[in-house]
Amino acid sequence: MLDVIEPIESSQEDSETLSEQVFRRIQAAIVKGEIAPGSKISEPELARTYGISRGPLREAIHRLEGQKLLVRVPHIGARVVSLSHAELIELYEIRESLEGMACRLAAERMTQAEIDELRQVLNLHEQDAAFKAGVGYYQQEGDFDFHYRIIQGSGNKTLTQMLCGELYQLVRMYRLQFSATPNRPRQAFAEHHRILDAIADRDGELAELLMRRHIGASKRNIERHFSSSTGAHTKTAKPRGES
Repeated sequence: MLDVIEPIESSQEDSETLSEQVFRRIQAAIVKGEIAPGSKISEPELARTYGISRGPLREAIHRLEGQKLLVRVPHIGARVVSLSHAELIELYEIRESLEGMACRLAAERMTQAEIDELRQVLNLHEQDAAFKAGVGYYQQEGDFDFHYRIIQGSGNKTLTQMLCGELYQLVRMYRLQFSATPNRPRQAFAEHHRILDAIADRDGELAELLMRRHIGASKRNIERHFSSSTGAHTKTAKPRGES
């Protein structure tokens, strides 16, 4: 697990605490899949790797639990989250509803300058090497994230806290995992453009519908993935009676 995590260098800015540095390193490794879902988090091992005391490390782990990237298992400790098929579908059902609402509000409330900036974000996505090669979609976070910018543009603080705070990194983890599905990157990009056009036209009803369809398409992609995995497992299993 720790091969992908580099020690913290003392040259990093003093304004960023050790706990913050550890938090960001582990967060990035989990979201990118460098620390596999279900992996046990060893506090002594991480403390040795980073050369820090257990206090800052535990603070970072607590924050990662708050982001739902780590779960505390009784008698075992912290593990990287690993959602079941049903839990993942539930997460996307929540996204479908709440991000649809965010899109409708964004169409009503985003300024023209914010809409222009969002179009620039899509232009940036189109230039991404992985996207051009058809092997993935641009997955930077925050202001470079199409979904994040729309949620922020909704102007609803509670919605923003849920989707850009509590659930954001967990959603990113699975968006990244499924972004390389064949043909999906270009489909998603085209869907993003249609959503943005609806927002620019101030058509909140259409923007909400398009966002719900967009996330619904991603949900169906996940369902196909699980169905395919289950089918492959069934085909390779030996018939009853064989040893």
